[in-house]
Amino acid sequence: MTERIDFTKSEQYTLSIRLSAGGFSFSIYNPLTDNDFCFVPYPVNTGYSMTANLKEMLTDTETLRYPYKRVNILYDSPRFTPVPLELFEDEQMDTVFYHNFPKGNNEIVLCNVLGRSNVVILFAIDKHTHLLLTEHFPTARYFSTASPLTEYFARKSRLGNSRKLYTYIREQQMEVFCFDKGNLLLINSFPCKQTTDHVYYLLYIWQQLNYNQEKDELHLTGKLEDKEELLKELRNYLRQVFVINPKA
Repeated sequence: MTERIDFTKSEQYTLSIRLSAGGFSFSIYNPLTDNDFCFVPYPVNTGYSMTANLKEMLTDTETLRYPYKRVNILYDSPRFTPVPLELFEDEQMDTVFYHNFPKGNNEIVLCNVLGRSNVVILFAIDKHTHLLLTEHFPTARYFSTASPLTEYFARKSRLGNSRKLYTYIREQQMEVFCFDKGNLLLINSFPCKQTTDHVYYLLYIWQQLNYNQEKDELHLTGKLEDKEELLKELRNYLRQVFVINPKA
């Protein structure tokens, strides 16, 4: 999938690496053209640690040895929490984060400041993984996967007059992003193993935030293996239910 990428121009490109317990992937994008883009999944050995899998990927993948203009590391984990920007203080990051989550072993707490959403996302990443990536990509920027989604949904939520709930679904997990015309109301993550879990959490949040069943909007994206069943169940209660094309 990387054949059309001219790696003699790699210093013009952006490399983005996504890490999750279920598998890795990376993409290469040239912001100067619309044609230079590739996406490559990388399966992991679930018997190994994330650091061991990452070390193997960095060793075995020639594409990751080129110099890039920008390197983004997206860390996919439900261990993230939003903090209003006006209340955020650097020295309180660990205190706030561990108020919401049990303390993990060998991890570092990082933050993403989201100007469009007026919020800071705190998240934890394994220290050994962070050290390995920093050694390999000294200028890399680190993001919770919730951060770019929050900014993207915040921009989309300003369109129209209705309030909007966006959900990003994949295996065993669901993130929910709620907005009122660009104003962030809620971000949270829920463990979901089946369609009934998705329906329960989404309708409960809808009720708690007093969304309108007729005019407010629910948007689904992610890995929707049970899409038809999920849509059928949700549309029994909500009129405005939509699926976002993955390309978006």
